[in-house]
Amino acid sequence: MRVMARISIPVETGNQAIRDGSLGAVMQHAAERWKPEGMYFTTFDGRRTAFMVFDLPDASDIPPFAEPFFTALNADVELAPVMNGVDLQSGLAQLG
Repeated sequence: MRVMARISIPVETGNQAIRDGSLGAVMQHAAERWKPEGMYFTTFDGRRTAFMVFDLPDASDIPPFAEPFFTALNADVELAPVMNGVDLQSGLAQLG
């Protein structure tokens, strides 16, 4: 299933992760493992935030996805199923 993750990193943790190089390493590892169709970086509510859109094959894949962000960056991680335009059209067609 296509999901969007929002990964928000506390300021002090992010500052330390930039200084020690772990912020880039964690993001690079996630990109290599999950091969997102999109990965975007911004600020959200005053925190460094990443948005990733990727395929999550099974609910049991949530811990392998989220735990590196929790443990290495003390991040908040939110996941939500999302659709692209093709998915939306397919779903609407099923409504009859």
